[in-house]
Amino acid sequence: MRLAVCDQMSIQHRIYFILAGSVSYKLAMGQMLVQGGCPEANLQRAADMIEAAGRADCEIVVLPECLDLGWTDPSARESAEPIPGRYSDVLRRAASDSALYVAAGLTERAGSRVYNAAVLIAPDGEIVLKHRKINELTIAQDLYSVGNRLSVVETPYGIAGITICADNFPDSLVLAHSLARMGCQILLSPCAWAVEANHDNSLDPYGALWRGAYQTLTGLYDLTVAGVSNVGWLRGGPWMGRKCIGCSLATGRGGRVLAQGPYGETAESLIVVDVP
Repeated sequence: MRLAVCDQMSIQHRIYFILAGSVSYKLAMGQMLVQGGCPEANLQRAADMIEAAGRADCEIVVLPECLDLGWTDPSARESAEPIPGRYSDVLRRAASDSALYVAAGLTERAGSRVYNAAVLIAPDGEIVLKHRKINELTIAQDLYSVGNRLSVVETPYGIAGITICADNFPDSLVLAHSLARMGCQILLSPCAWAVEANHDNSLDPYGALWRGAYQTLTGLYDLTVAGVSNVGWLRGGPWMGRKCIGCSLATGRGGRVLAQGPYGETAESLIVVDVP
């Protein structure tokens, strides 16, 4: 797998196989490096992740939030693209080439507005679902407009829905509850999980908030939740200097943790989970 980067970096690209009992389909969590303001390099990494998921015989791959330009990166004001558009076309080709479903976060230009959006792309390259983040953090609202709708789509692996990162905060979990009431069985959530630069994971293990939220949903409804974060340093925006640290998380029926990705700003990984 070729990993394009904006600057010279040595990347150890790891694949984790986590078996979770009887298998009905394979879902990959593409915990990729995202560098603010570097769309070509980021999209190449995303295409590489999709290709790797295809080689691992996955049916679905989930990629991070705003993977093209980076979450809250100021470059979105000038560089965001429409959906469909130039950036989403890269992912559509990769999905078609590897014949799998791709859920991915992108910045979207719609007229004078920019949205924190995500798409679900079918194996034929068609965009079958688009979501615009609703629970946009206050610090991001000067950049991103707020979404105003929820929807689901049927796939061969169940009815799928999309939420983006803070859409699944405990105080906005009503969004995911609504998707579940609409029949959602696979909730796919591109994320950008950031901590302060000096965060020590051994003293303060990351992820309790997301486990609690995801296990609430999977305990109440017969669904799978997969949240996938990028890794790397935030180079611009209100949280510049913080680091995104992966820890991507999949939970299943009854609140069971199916898989969790490694922690760290360099923990670029493809995590493959067999979803029962």
